[in-house]
Amino acid sequence: MTPAKADRKIYNMATMPLRIGHFAVLATGSMEQIIGAALSGLVGVVIPMMLLLPAYGGMSSLMQGVLGAAGLLGIAIGSPVIGRLSDSHGYLFYYRLCPVLITAFSLIVYFFPYEWVLIVCLFMIGIGVGGGYTLDSDYISEMMPDRWKQFMVGVAKSTSALGFVAVAGVCWLILSGGLDASHWSALFLILASLGLLTFLLRLPCRNSPRWLIDNGRVAEAESAARYFLGPDVTISADVWPSPSAGAASWFDMFKGGNLAKVIFSGVPWACEGVAVYGVGVFLPILVMALGIGNDNVGGMDKVIHSVELTTVINSFIILGFAVGLLLMRRVWHVSLMTGGFILSALGLSMLLLGYECHWPAWFSVVAFLIFELGLNGGPHLITFVIPTQIYSVEELGAGSGIAAMFGKLGAIAGVFIIPMVLHAGGVGMVLTVCIAIMAVGAVISQVFGRNVLPRRKS
Repeated sequence: MTPAKADRKIYNMATMPLRIGHFAVLATGSMEQIIGAALSGLVGVVIPMMLLLPAYGGMSSLMQGVLGAAGLLGIAIGSPVIGRLSDSHGYLFYYRLCPVLITAFSLIVYFFPYEWVLIVCLFMIGIGVGGGYTLDSDYISEMMPDRWKQFMVGVAKSTSALGFVAVAGVCWLILSGGLDASHWSALFLILASLGLLTFLLRLPCRNSPRWLIDNGRVAEAESAARYFLGPDVTISADVWPSPSAGAASWFDMFKGGNLAKVIFSGVPWACEGVAVYGVGVFLPILVMALGIGNDNVGGMDKVIHSVELTTVINSFIILGFAVGLLLMRRVWHVSLMTGGFILSALGLSMLLLGYECHWPAWFSVVAFLIFELGLNGGPHLITFVIPTQIYSVEELGAGSGIAAMFGKLGAIAGVFIIPMVLHAGGVGMVLTVCIAIMAVGAVISQVFGRNVLPRRKS
């Protein structure tokens, strides 16, 4: 051994300082968060374009809900299915397969722009996104030093804001350039490009060190850790606990004291899912229904104008996540989540007031700002990390799965019912329903959070 190698410091993966390799893992592992948000935003742009066409002009509110929910249903199924397959066969193959699914089915929509093809492909794109959600968080959490794990998972979640903003902005540029409504399928090239970029970023990756260790391949795990983080990194024997033989079943999670944990981690996630996706997917349609902006335009010009305002409103999501990340290490998470729901309800109440009183557009934009700040700085961010704080190692898999299931059920319900509520009672009823759901989220967060996640004594 040369003197240089003998004197080289070896870093423990669990305690080492952050370096560029950690941020590379974060960037590569956040792609499905960006793509998932882009998928939801894109559907919200495509539906009003389709409604301008004679072939789809009579599209029912039920069918609009099906289109909005198809991708989310795929995400809900893809997460546990691909997660289970990756546990058995390794992470790397599925880590690359997920963006391939996204690219392939986005291209199918482009070449075969039919309604039934769109529904099937949205579902399959959702499968890829959902599988990516599972693998992304696994890669990110296991590669980060212990003191940064929770924060970096939160950062990964917050990158979804980039997807909402970027897809709205790119769609606005493309539509402003003269894209006809009949060419709506061309917008799916955005998703195809993001999927292809993700696949290329993951080509040189290695398998999950955690999975390799759990399968007795310690030397390969050490090699993978060095690939991601550098040649001077080693894995300590106690970085990860051994898999528990007595892992809790889903049925056990609804018994005794665990039921309060399920309610606290699941119900608020479902409530924020309604707001994030129900409002997010149909934001261009809601903007048009609210009459914000120029009322003297129609047809494609009205769609373009609504997408332009959607881009502005979605930019508030980034600000909300930024505020939440600054506060999440300083503020009791129960207070942050409860306060976020209350602030979201306040923003929606202002939006309803401005609509009923016909106040100027700037008031509605401010109301959206308050709504997005509260939602994304509070429950949209915090619900993602709550399960890791309240469940033991033995319960974490089942607990996280149930909480995520509640979240996706809320998202699916939101995108499914909002167009029908809009058709039945107008935008005022949509806002009233959303305000009530935010109030439920606030009450559950505060009532159950005090016991499940008590405030730490200073």
